[in-house]
Amino acid sequence: MSDAPRFSELTTLRIGGPIARLSTATTQRDLVDLAVDAWESGEPWMALGGGSNLLVGDEGFEGTVIRVATRGIEVLPDASPGGLAATDDSVHRVRIRVQAGETWDDLVAWTVEQGYSGIEALSGIPGSVGAAPVQNIGAYGQELSSTLVAIEFLDEGASTPRRMTADELELGYRTSVLKQGLAGVVVSVELDLHDTAAERAVLGEAIGAPVAYAQLAGALGVQLGDRVPLARVREAVLALRASKGMVLDPDDPDSVSAGSFFTNPIVTERFARTLPADAPRWYLEPDEPDEVTPLSELASGSPLDAFLAHQASLEASAVSEPDAAPAETLVKLSAAWLIEHAGIRRGFALPGSRAAISSKHTLALTNRGGATAEELAQLARFVQGRVQSEFGLLLRPEPMLVGVEL
Repeated sequence: MSDAPRFSELTTLRIGGPIARLSTATTQRDLVDLAVDAWESGEPWMALGGGSNLLVGDEGFEGTVIRVATRGIEVLPDASPGGLAATDDSVHRVRIRVQAGETWDDLVAWTVEQGYSGIEALSGIPGSVGAAPVQNIGAYGQELSSTLVAIEFLDEGASTPRRMTADELELGYRTSVLKQGLAGVVVSVELDLHDTAAERAVLGEAIGAPVAYAQLAGALGVQLGDRVPLARVREAVLALRASKGMVLDPDDPDSVSAGSFFTNPIVTERFARTLPADAPRWYLEPDEPDEVTPLSELASGSPLDAFLAHQASLEASAVSEPDAAPAETLVKLSAAWLIEHAGIRRGFALPGSRAAISSKHTLALTNRGGATAEELAQLARFVQGRVQSEFGLLLRPEPMLVGVEL
């Protein structure tokens, strides 16, 4: 497959081997037909969007890759919240359907231009719209789950897409049933946004949702909960992301990455208390559908063993006793803080490797030029090992891994 297209040409990491068969879908009909053909062949297949959250092995993929390049944004006639909880400002809602191949940041730019609020803080996230619900993307106080109504989804083996509501997707922190194994292709995404037309008529400009992230509030020079013009929010978010190398830029080698390579761990409050007092932590609401780091993925043979054994016994008791106490409070930790305080600095690279930690942000693993998938995987495993040894936590990768093991 010397002349075959390569994942290194189609992913933001610029890593990955040859593709046996590559097909591009530019219309919804194309997408369905190509998927059905791939499934009927019985050979391996995968869908590819913007390639921004993907690490593929150096051996490539011996199967069919369907590149999703469909386009289209449609304002739907029914703007009522529907699948979302009823609100008092239903008259100010707008419902849009977006084809999966649209570039996510192009969509955000379009909504800001139209004066539609709800995803402005998600500016600059690379990748396609169809990939957004797989990860339940989020940043700077906003998450896709807050605006997602439904998707059109083509189940593997089917020939007609079906509508899946946001509830059916079981969206959590960087996860969904799509990421957890539901096979198929996202065809389109339906969002419910706030139409600022009435406010614009009075104030003269589109005002965004209340600012919900401290760093963004600081960049804007406002307080948490304040509302500022949509365009200012987008500009500030893009600047923040660029300062971390998290905006695709051909002149910035730190942007040759898959974004944040590790997710922030979700642990029990009891476990969080074993960490240094200055370790950042965010307490989660009891019903927040985040995924807790399993006990099996915490360090074995560390000073935390006694705690782990005790916690396991508590969980076993909770299962067997119907009157057991409510589950313990969950806490989200900062993966970046854990990495830095495990002794890994920005710009770090293993000897002789062309993969390195970003010089701007320790959560990003970058290709400094010609790096192989194995070089990046070695760096990821090294980071995991240092954090596990120091804090008793195994960091989980955020990108999808194909032909790569950590």
